[in-house]
Amino acid sequence: MTAINIVPADLSRTDHQQAVVNLIDAYSRDPMGDGKPLPDDVKRRLVPGLRDHPTTIIFLAYHGANAIGIALCFRGFSSFYAKPLINIHDLAVLPEYRGQGIGRQLLECVAEHGRNIGCCKLTLETQERNYTAQKLYKGVGFARDVHVAEAGGSIFMSKPL
Repeated sequence: MTAINIVPADLSRTDHQQAVVNLIDAYSRDPMGDGKPLPDDVKRRLVPGLRDHPTTIIFLAYHGANAIGIALCFRGFSSFYAKPLINIHDLAVLPEYRGQGIGRQLLECVAEHGRNIGCCKLTLETQERNYTAQKLYKGVGFARDVHVAEAGGSIFMSKPL
């Protein structure tokens, strides 16, 4: 297998724009994503929205000229540490490339970037039954966020608007 090359996405490049849309659409179609393709209007709005969002951080994994993985992240802030953090919002590798360490490489690039910009931690969420992803995350040092044992661990929740 040709070496995997991981690069920061440059959203002014049309090839990177297309890679982002294609990879997020592939992830959305996955049962551990949304289980369905991205609607056309979301595909049209995705790159402009990411370009307009001031904290967007994206890494793309390439096998030769083919974009095969993505880490789509946003910089946030930890009030408990008074430092920035990075939330890994989407981590995806195309199915035919899974199990080859590409997700791990993407996570390592995000961690290195986070250290370089003074972040205190990385955060992410995962589906409850996405055991493969959870194994990867635990293998690189992620754990359920517990501040005080009596309070229990964090639970990610959302409310549609």
